[in-house]
Amino acid sequence: MAHSPDRIVATFEVRHRQYLDETGTALCELPALASDGDFLRRVYRGMKLARALDAKCVNLQRTGRSGTYATSLGQEAVPIGVASAMRASDVFVPSYREGSAQIWRGVLVDDILHYYGGSERGQAWTAPSAARDLPTCITVGNHALHAAGVAAALKLRGEEAAAVCVFGDGATSKGDVYAAINVAGAWHLPVVFVVCNNHWAISTPRSRQSAAETLAQKGIAGGIAVIQVDGNDVLAVHDVVAEALARARGGGGATFIECLTYRINDHNTADDSTRYRDPREVEEHRARCPVLRLRAYMEQCGKWSDADEAALSAEIAEEIDAAVERYLNAPGEDPGAMFDHLYAELPTAYEAQRAEAVRHGHG
Repeated sequence: MAHSPDRIVATFEVRHRQYLDETGTALCELPALASDGDFLRRVYRGMKLARALDAKCVNLQRTGRSGTYATSLGQEAVPIGVASAMRASDVFVPSYREGSAQIWRGVLVDDILHYYGGSERGQAWTAPSAARDLPTCITVGNHALHAAGVAAALKLRGEEAAAVCVFGDGATSKGDVYAAINVAGAWHLPVVFVVCNNHWAISTPRSRQSAAETLAQKGIAGGIAVIQVDGNDVLAVHDVVAEALARARGGGGATFIECLTYRINDHNTADDSTRYRDPREVEEHRARCPVLRLRAYMEQCGKWSDADEAALSAEIAEEIDAAVERYLNAPGEDPGAMFDHLYAELPTAYEAQRAEAVRHGHG
């Protein structure tokens, strides 16, 4: 019998996790947190707040009272599922669509408004649970390297904590993310990478970004754990992130999580997605709404009612309106403020620039 020159040296698999279908019906035995009414209400509130704040921020931008804004409409389960699984001691490394996760961790609605209004106040957080989280990253993918660096520091210090980095599907096509995956595996770092696969990197569809069958498998090459999850099922997102964090804190290394969801709105308020997306595709995914899915499940369990919904909507509207009022009436900042959060001690080379900015600002 002839001997084959080829032999299998390794095999891999990518598992997908989902607990609730689109109607909020359980597909299998649910984790314990699914029966925790207080947890469910907190998570639901977080997603509802995200959606209401998004709508308000878009209105502020459209009326010239805020800057370019990226909503999370349709994918609210990802940031809330991630944040709700974290401890205060963990370090959050977000992109620009995770404002609701930052709020969960203690950042004020006012801070989010100030950030998108161009104020340095927007990242000067005071909550201890967010004090060492990294600021919002606009540059696609490079914060994955920052997260790996944070995780290396946590490991060297012997802290029982992990870094959590969230980015979009487009970021996985960048070398920064590949390098971060590689070092996380090689150095056995306590970091969790979460890719929010919302199908579009601005106008580039997922199908044109990568020939990989899944994005999750990109972590396999780095030697780290991987899993794919229904990103519109907040229970499943929370569960896989909680497991990954427990593994990371316990010395088990990094995890790469792919959350399948969809961006309903334009990429941001400077984009017009009708130029590159089929409206039928958008409507198909709109029906898979993560907010309605959790509400349906809670109603089926007798943990939510129409009266609860009305009360929560009114409460959130009041909270956001009050924050917007404070934001719009806040005094302007000295132009020198843009230098205040760059370094612990401003280098001499920047002192003259700061003085010039202040001088022109007062002139």
